[in-house]
Amino acid sequence: MAAEINPLEQFEIRPLIPLHVGSVDLSFTNSSLFMTIGVVLVTLLITLATWQGRLVPGRWQSVAELSYEFVANMIQENVGKEGMRYFPFIFTLFMFVLAGNMIGMVPYTFTYTSHIIVTFGMAIVIFIGVTVIGLARHGFGFFKLFAPAGVPWLLLLLLVPIELISYFIRPFTLSIRLFANMLAGHAILVVFGGFVAGLGIFGIAPLAMDVGFILLEFLVAGLQAYIFAILTCLYLNDAIHLH
Repeated sequence: MAAEINPLEQFEIRPLIPLHVGSVDLSFTNSSLFMTIGVVLVTLLITLATWQGRLVPGRWQSVAELSYEFVANMIQENVGKEGMRYFPFIFTLFMFVLAGNMIGMVPYTFTYTSHIIVTFGMAIVIFIGVTVIGLARHGFGFFKLFAPAGVPWLLLLLLVPIELISYFIRPFTLSIRLFANMLAGHAILVVFGGFVAGLGIFGIAPLAMDVGFILLEFLVAGLQAYIFAILTCLYLNDAIHLH
């Protein structure tokens, strides 16, 4: 009898180097390891690709330049030229999420973006940062974001609470969207992979479906990194232009 497959086992966080300070667990885990790998890979890609900048770029330099232009265009289209001062943060955010999503597609690795603590940590930093930028640029005028000009005061009684709620749930919706998509996608791959292993020669049809799901999951991995970055741009645009 085939061993029972647990599709959620791949998401378990395991300590690699146990470390406790009092009651606080500071262990270096598999999640920490693959986040470190993600940062190192992105840093190596950008550093080595631009180490000897050539007029006619090679393969890796082209990848780095395309990544740069993609994020730069995203910021200019959604925030404007004023948003380019925040390019390093958004570029780093995009590449970190993309690296985590893609690393997780390699067998026996760990998808750190499938954990709500990671995605929420990034989302709350974005939320606090955007709020601070809005208050720094507009002072108390930032609160006009929740009460647009020209709206009758009776309607404001309904509109302001809705706007406040929608604003303060941003870190939750931003983090849950990424976490849920990566969690669900990888769980489905394991389930269909189990069908293939259990059916043997009769698993050709599930195998074809699994290949299709893998290709779809690669698409979702890139798309979710893009969505995370573009929503950050839209939130930044609200803080800068009060739209």
